[in-house]
Amino acid sequence: MSFGDPNNPYGQPPQQPPVAPPAAPGYGYPQAPPGVPPQGYGYPQQPAYPGYPGGNMLPPTMPGLMVTARVLLYIVAAVQILIGIFAIFGAATLNDASNAGEDTFGNNGFSNLGHDSAGIILVVALLFLGLAGLSITLGVKFSRGGQGIRITTMIYGILGAIFGVLILIGAANANSTAALVWALLWIGFGGVMAAAMIVQSGAAWFNRPRY
Repeated sequence: MSFGDPNNPYGQPPQQPPVAPPAAPGYGYPQAPPGVPPQGYGYPQQPAYPGYPGGNMLPPTMPGLMVTARVLLYIVAAVQILIGIFAIFGAATLNDASNAGEDTFGNNGFSNLGHDSAGIILVVALLFLGLAGLSITLGVKFSRGGQGIRITTMIYGILGAIFGVLILIGAANANSTAALVWALLWIGFGGVMAAAMIVQSGAAWFNRPRY
């Protein structure tokens, strides 16, 4: 019986070649956890996780010129509300005076003129209150609005600037300093609103993706 016969079941098993221990990573490289391939030189890197809303993506910031236009819209709305309220009181006062004139002097041309004037002032007051509602709506919609809000605000600002130019012409003819200041304010406010919608930053703000 030979122990060197590989077919002999009672023979000494053949010697296995020694197995070299795994090479330790080089100095300065971090150890990878079991089951995770190393991420060193020559190995493919793991793909980065994409951004997601509310995660590593910061919300966009409204441009400074648009913030200014928004504040001006609220200021204009406050002025329009005050004008509308005072105009309503003026129309009511004029109508009461016309009624008193009818009671004293009867129905005449002056009383009819007073009623007509009160009606015109009331229409103007309602117009200013409606414009105040539009100004507030545009200012609020700056955060989530689209191209419709941008175009409406641009037209609104242009019309406001034109209205200021008309007041400026009337102030120059009447030599009124108060009307001149009023006209310059309207021109400035309307110009800033329109410019904020025309510049590239304003267009980009209303074209930004919304989640």
